[in-house]
Amino acid sequence: MSTPNPLIRLDNISLQRNGTVLLSGVSLQVLPRQIVTLVGPNGAGKTTLVRVLLGLIAADTGTVRRRDKLVIGYVPQRFSPPPSLPMDVDGFLRLAGRSTPQQRQRVLDDNGAGGLPQRPLRALSGGEMQRVLLARALLRRPDLLVLDEPAQGLDVQGQQDLYDLIVRLRDSTGCGVLMISHDLHLVMAATDEVICLERHVCCVGRPEDISVHPEYLRLFGRDMAGLALYRHHHDHHHNLHGDIVPDASQQEHRHD
Repeated sequence: MSTPNPLIRLDNISLQRNGTVLLSGVSLQVLPRQIVTLVGPNGAGKTTLVRVLLGLIAADTGTVRRRDKLVIGYVPQRFSPPPSLPMDVDGFLRLAGRSTPQQRQRVLDDNGAGGLPQRPLRALSGGEMQRVLLARALLRRPDLLVLDEPAQGLDVQGQQDLYDLIVRLRDSTGCGVLMISHDLHLVMAATDEVICLERHVCCVGRPEDISVHPEYLRLFGRDMAGLALYRHHHDHHHNLHGDIVPDASQQEHRHD
């Protein structure tokens, strides 16, 4: 079976500012229906790389190739509405572009936020705001979702609920997802491929492999290896309906 063309591909991206190396020879790609998670410590260049990907800043060297007519939906790391902004959720969604009330309600329903259209933005909890931001991105009907620390500020259950939602959205829309995180153990069940970044690519692979990779342990500490026992979640994948399907290769491995 042939491999689908990447939605986006970055080759050998390097960037410096004021003599400081921010990115060095970074390459990655995201395929349709693939969830790629970029992990790394603070200052590793994750958000800088996303800004290059989005075309907000230009790299010094390297290339960014986007599929023709690629539509990107972006969820920022944080969004705090100004206290003086008297806007409800529906008004905020209208800013995303032309849409009908029915479309806006449907995308909120799909994100588990169907009761929020008239709620003031200032009154939303952290989890509710993340779902609204995700709904706003999905109104663009994106081919690629880019999520910068989408679960920041949520408790562990809230994070898991959000990652489960991202998987369901990928399964239902067929979009690709590039997600930034600093906690691999919390996103393992929602990730097909992990790229570990420290201004350069340290390692790339499946979550259960990266969780025991020497470079990952060097960056995050060996105590993370215990948390990474979460890897049993990767003995399955999700079909088009979101149902869990056992991974045959993992089943064979267990019986070796």
